[in-house]
Amino acid sequence: MNPQTQESITNPGQNKLTSSTALKVRNLLIVLAAIALTISIFLGWQTETPSTTLTEMAKASTPLEVAVSNGKPTLLEFYANWCTSCQAMAKDLKEIKQKYSDRVNFAMLNVDNNKWLPEILKYRVDGIPHFVFLSDKGDAIAQTIGEAPRQIIEDNLDALISGKSLPYAQATGQVSSFNVPVKPASSSSTDPRSHGSQVQ
Repeated sequence: MNPQTQESITNPGQNKLTSSTALKVRNLLIVLAAIALTISIFLGWQTETPSTTLTEMAKASTPLEVAVSNGKPTLLEFYANWCTSCQAMAKDLKEIKQKYSDRVNFAMLNVDNNKWLPEILKYRVDGIPHFVFLSDKGDAIAQTIGEAPRQIIEDNLDALISGKSLPYAQATGQVSSFNVPVKPASSSSTDPRSHGSQVQ
């Protein structure tokens, strides 16, 4: 008989003690893992995701029909929740909106919503974010496409408010590509950008 087997037989209380200690350590590790998981989930819920921010910003934005008729200039943004460039600008745009909301309308149109197809075609949106600066009468006076530093947007808004020419009227930055949805074959209108395919 080997010495370990003999010791187990002669000292069964020690095996129970070792087994009990191992069980306590295992239970402690399970409790710690559960606490860590709970904290991670809680912090995950507290962290605002960019797409949620965009959705919330869009819900809080001025409806387009109000923006073009209330006598204030408007910054119109075409966006999508999946657009990484839109997500990258969300925090700055939220702060800009807070700063200028008493003087400028902020309207957001989601390119994934077919409701906005006439506006997508009107402003020739083929990359997002796509910004259209509208006068206080609702007329488009400038457009910029892609990510832009906060200062450029603010300089444009300051000029828009004062009725001056926008200093960065044709700025182009990082964009997310966007394809205009194709119209069913029964339609006869085409868009020159569609290269002959029919669009809605």
